[in-house]
Amino acid sequence: MEEDFRPEYRAWLERRERTLDAQREEARAKRHQRGYRTARENVDDLVDAGSFQEYGQLAVAAQRNRHDYEELQSKTAADGVITGTCTINADTVGPARARASVIVNDYAVLAGTQGYFHHKKLDRLCELAGELSLPVVMYTEGGGGRPGDTDVTTQIAGLNISSFATWAGLSGKVPRIAVNNGYCFAGNAALFGCADFNIATRSSWIGMAGPAMIEGGGLGKFDPTDIGPIEVQEKNGVVDIVAEDEAHATRLARQLLSYFQGDFEHWEAAPQESLRDAVPEDRRWGYPVRRIIETIADQGSFLELQRIYGRAVITGFVRIAGKPMALVANDCQQMGGAVDAEASEKAAQFLSKCDALGLPVLSLTDTPGFMVGPASEAAGAVRRMSSLFIAGAKMRVPVVAIFLRKGYGLGAMAMTGGSFVRPVYAASWPTGEFGGMGLEGAVRLGFKKELEAKEDPAEREQLFEQLVARMYEIGQATEAASYLEIDAVIDPAETRDVIRRALAAADGP
Repeated sequence: MEEDFRPEYRAWLERRERTLDAQREEARAKRHQRGYRTARENVDDLVDAGSFQEYGQLAVAAQRNRHDYEELQSKTAADGVITGTCTINADTVGPARARASVIVNDYAVLAGTQGYFHHKKLDRLCELAGELSLPVVMYTEGGGGRPGDTDVTTQIAGLNISSFATWAGLSGKVPRIAVNNGYCFAGNAALFGCADFNIATRSSWIGMAGPAMIEGGGLGKFDPTDIGPIEVQEKNGVVDIVAEDEAHATRLARQLLSYFQGDFEHWEAAPQESLRDAVPEDRRWGYPVRRIIETIADQGSFLELQRIYGRAVITGFVRIAGKPMALVANDCQQMGGAVDAEASEKAAQFLSKCDALGLPVLSLTDTPGFMVGPASEAAGAVRRMSSLFIAGAKMRVPVVAIFLRKGYGLGAMAMTGGSFVRPVYAASWPTGEFGGMGLEGAVRLGFKKELEAKEDPAEREQLFEQLVARMYEIGQATEAASYLEIDAVIDPAETRDVIRRALAAADGP
């Protein structure tokens, strides 16, 4: 019976209970009224049951000289951020590989703002994550810096904190996943943007300044919902995946993290024979490459990032026979598969992150090359496209390249790490075709005089088609393989096995 407990033990129990949802009924009700979850409900859903070890649970806002201390213990529970270590996905990857850490900002505490002890807790967890090599999942909802921590009298601006540098310093060392729902402004948005991968719900507004800061800067008065709505942040690539709600976002966070936790023992795959007819017989027709990805990958394992940003190149994760890998693929239904500046930059950033975190890469290539023309140059093509070569040159993880159809010019090279000899294995389907540039462009450039000599437009078009057909015959996959420009031509139905064997050879003992 609780009345039999020693006074100090009973006092501790009461103090701890003030931090939990049961003792914070008003705050919990407000969250639920908006259709949101409490911070602790998100923690409970994210981590494996019984694995969470909390840090700093008894912290309160540094406002003891402004408010009743017992009131602070409930209303500013944990100083607005729940931090701890745990396991995630232990049932599929095992306890040793499931080790992780969690940071969940609590909007029910002073609008999720970052105070003095809040930052100390952030620093503590980020430092631990670095020392123990723990992946981090952070929920970022909150309003940024908090000006009301009046207990702190030994600082002016409070900018001599290390939270942002410590969090950013984990880049390339451990996977960092940011999840957002609701308002995320200023310092919270900086944390969100520094993460490796970003998930946000449809009820998200994310901006480097909130309404008060914007108005204070003389830039006008705005509602919070005017600033960084999800429609904007998805389109501009700030958000990698849009979730329906917090429950969906949490499931996505668990799945995304799993790719960096190792192989799955159990998996299923679709029949592969349909791949033989996946590419249309007419080489000018597009096709849904995502259908090919989903067939090659283990069932349910394809997770795409930034779907409506940089659409010409698909980025995401898949598993082949349980083994996780990063994926880049050309979408021939977008600009014929030409790689534009935006898609180049998107792919380069993605590959750099995955390389730093040790994930092998699968490239499914079908591109006529880089997008060309004045509009492309106005978009910064030279620098942004070149970033894909830099990312490829720096990669140390194995790359497997499968050419589905077109492999032309610099764009195709960039898709395979910068060169066709960069992948540990570069194979083509029989539908593959290769050249220094797209066939049509090569004919117009190389046979300009012959074409101009034909005064009759019909004769000129006939000659053009004949020359294209001749160059196609010369550049077929089997011919490229005979000159050793690629390693093999393969049966599309054996693509999974080819990828698996190539990566097995690269893994070493």
